[in-house]
Amino acid sequence: MLSLFDFAPIWLTLRLAAVTTLLLLLVGTPLAWWLARTKSWLKGPVGAVVALPLVLPPTVIGFYLLVALGPQGTLGQLTQALGLGTLPFTFAGLVVGSVLYSLPFVVQPIQNAFESLGERPMEAAAALRAGPWDSFFTVAVPLAKPGFLTAIILGFAHTVGEFGVVLMIGGNIPGQTRVVSVQIYDHVEAMEYAQAHWLAGGMLLFSFLMLLALYGSGRRTQRAGS
Repeated sequence: MLSLFDFAPIWLTLRLAAVTTLLLLLVGTPLAWWLARTKSWLKGPVGAVVALPLVLPPTVIGFYLLVALGPQGTLGQLTQALGLGTLPFTFAGLVVGSVLYSLPFVVQPIQNAFESLGERPMEAAAALRAGPWDSFFTVAVPLAKPGFLTAIILGFAHTVGEFGVVLMIGGNIPGQTRVVSVQIYDHVEAMEYAQAHWLAGGMLLFSFLMLLALYGSGRRTQRAGS
């Protein structure tokens, strides 16, 4: 059975996933819109940077974040100058690492949804004298709703399942940076397999339900489109 000692990592993981998903929607939506609409030569390099977490080992991302955000790193010196201290081994550091690591899982579904719209909806909105912001929020975003739903599910679920990045940038501090995946690792190291089974089984069930919701929403969208 799960002990009270296991519930703190669960709550921390859910809070991290919620904050990360919200930030990814705020950052990823304009980025996805730009990638879907731009004709700039920068689209390729920017798209490649966004997709890097799909191919890079999580520990590589975590290592470079640790260096960049550390006391001697460029970003670390900036956060210290701003009075924020250093971010490694804090919840804020976990958020930064999670946002970067889960970025493609949010940007790419939204980008694909925007690209599938084509030019006609925006041209029709412009013909009705709708401004760019009005067209975006009243036409593009509602039509891209399936992409946003996919992005939310994938971004949240992917953040919940992180291990390498959060361990590198956050360490293993109880109540502050110890998430579920790290807690499972601790149980296994201590040969506490029963507790590890409970947490791992919960993660397995959660992942299945998230994917079930994702595929279910895809089928509903297909039926609505037909």
